[in-house]
Amino acid sequence: MANIASARKRARQAVKQNAHNSSLRSTLRTAMKTVRKAIGAGDKAVATQTLQASQSVIDRIADKRIIHKNAASRYKSRLAAAVKAMA
Repeated sequence: MANIASARKRARQAVKQNAHNSSLRSTLRTAMKTVRKAIGAGDKAVATQTLQASQSVIDRIADKRIIHKNAASRYKSRLAAAVKAMA
């Protein structure tokens, strides 16, 4: 446990920030999961619509540096390729 006041404060802030970042990561995973479900259902129109919505979520979270921008680009690319490959 931290003994100095500033270290105690940093520890409190770290707990709060970790909870916030975890919430954003969960939002990201949920957005990606909705696209995968739409792809699995086989409806290309719905999949395209959810892809657009999830791309904005992915970009927003990458801008906050919760995930790396290259990881965000990779996620968007893979989801877009899966939607495009639908019959």
